Amino acid sequence: MTRLFVALFAALFLVPFIAQAQSADDVVWIQIEAQPNLATATQRARAYGNTLEDVNGFSLGGGWYAIAVGPYLRSDAEQLLRGYLRDGLIPRDSYVQVSQRFRQQFWPVGVNVLNIPQTAPVEPSGTAAPVAPAEPAQTAEITEQPQLPEPSADETQAEARRNERNLTQDDRETLQVALQWAGFYNSSIDGAFGRGTRQSMADWQSANGYEVTGVLTTLQRAALLEKYNAVLDGLGLQLVRDARAGIEITMPTKLVSFATYEPPFAQYNATGDINARVLLISQEGNQDTLFGLYDVMQTLAIVPPEGPRERRSNRFELIGEDGRIVSQTQAYLEDGQIKGFTLIWPAGDEDRRRRVFAEMTKSFTRLPGVLDAAAGGGDDQAIDLVSGLQIRLPKISRSGFFVDGNGTVATTIEALQSCSRVTLDDDTELDMIVNDTASGIALLKPRSPLAPIEVANFNTVPPRLQSEIAVGGFPYAGVLGAATVTFGALADVRGLQGEENIARLELATQAGDAGGPVFDSDGRVLGMLLPRAGGAQQLPDDVNFAVESTAIAAVAQSAGIAVQTAATTGSLKPQDLREKAKGMTVLVNCWE
Repeated sequence: MTRLFVALFAALFLVPFIAQAQSADDVVWIQIEAQPNLATATQRARAYGNTLEDVNGFSLGGGWYAIAVGPYLRSDAEQLLRGYLRDGLIPRDSYVQVSQRFRQQFWPVGVNVLNIPQTAPVEPSGTAAPVAPAEPAQTAEITEQPQLPEPSADETQAEARRNERNLTQDDRETLQVALQWAGFYNSSIDGAFGRGTRQSMADWQSANGYEVTGVLTTLQRAALLEKYNAVLDGLGLQLVRDARAGIEITMPTKLVSFATYEPPFAQYNATGDINARVLLISQEGNQDTLFGLYDVMQTLAIVPPEGPRERRSNRFELIGEDGRIVSQTQAYLEDGQIKGFTLIWPAGDEDRRRRVFAEMTKSFTRLPGVLDAAAGGGDDQAIDLVSGLQIRLPKISRSGFFVDGNGTVATTIEALQSCSRVTLDDDTELDMIVNDTASGIALLKPRSPLAPIEVANFNTVPPRLQSEIAVGGFPYAGVLGAATVTFGALADVRGLQGEENIARLELATQAGDAGGPVFDSDGRVLGMLLPRAGGAQQLPDDVNFAVESTAIAAVAQSAGIAVQTAATTGSLKPQDLREKAKGMTVLVNCWE
């Protein structure tokens, strides 16, 4: 800090405090060390200056020299002392010291602040203390939030300082948050009104046409908080007590209302113009239950796959966001009970979403009891629902099959149209290595190692017309849990217009079968089923086409992938062919 800034800062903020240096308004210091010689004291002061601000050095007399930070008001010094001790930034025997104990200043060189007292410390580094939860209302299911009093007249600076001392820790932190929201404060939220906070108050006063003092009056605090809370107008933030779930929490009651209990969730659905939703999480369980819930929630449509997430031994947090919604979940395991909540909010409204989530977090209170796991509230049951909530579904699902022992998958390029990611089933990520639009063949490589049960053996001998064939696939997008096998016949080894490397098949298929392997009766792969062509001309349901195995092998070999060929081994029994198809055929999911 330059000498000019010290002088200006002191003149602006501190001179008015000199005449009132008593009790909590005393101008004091935090003495952190004393050394028996000047050289050592100067060295230590310089070292502290690398991690702390407001470091000063003074002679104590008798050959001793003190290193201190300050000066501060006593109330701020005591709070800052606790913070510095908590963060391990100063020795454990540091204490508050008065100016009268100090003599000539030796550090910083050429500076003498004893005659220019300062009032405000810099905020200590380190993790901010957690915000204490608000005291819950116990007399009603929904409780109105208290309103700020409207003061009739502004205060003198002395009155402002006295009223400031009556602020609670939560009040002081809220003011810092409001100053941060307004763009005037960028330090830690710790409730200590240090130099950074005082300067932000002064900047806010200047920007809003008030006298610049660095101490907010009651009227000014009300004006700051009114602007800060304006973003929440019309949301109906009220304390809601859900005794059945054992949770009390502030909710935007003009946007959501109770819908149903589907354990472990109490669902509050949108009722207003903003498509917001709230889930309360309440169930008995242990760490395994918590981890299971963490995994299951990531399959839900209300938790988009993109976004940070963290799981620890007794809690987890999920944030999912896409172009439609932002979903944020917190859940905690305590005394055999898992409780938490999810806020789902429209994308693009981050200011209000963050504020609402902060209010919900601050007010969240655990009450006795959890939801009964056997007491569902709705009659709707479906394989794609979990506790009444829709599972996140892929944009398109098609079939594929393993072509080598490393897990390389062949599928149709139709499965890869406009995908943000491609997976085997719902989890194993795949990267495209070949996208051959001419043949309709795509090759995909798994990001994590796989050990396929079965790998394609390609048929190199021209098959006989009207011979029996079978197609492995997932016609219903994985609903059945395993690949199915559909039997038919080989109708032709060319397309309808004489196309080479295309085989015409006689069998009925579903859209999800496309990309699946086509087998001969020996279990060798004849080709890959192609999607049914669209357009005005509709072919009979039992007319389908496959790209032949020679084309697949050529595409794979051009990408450096070795494929297997096998001579005839004799016909397989239908059940053996089904097992072979199930071990080789995979579900390929394309996600938005």
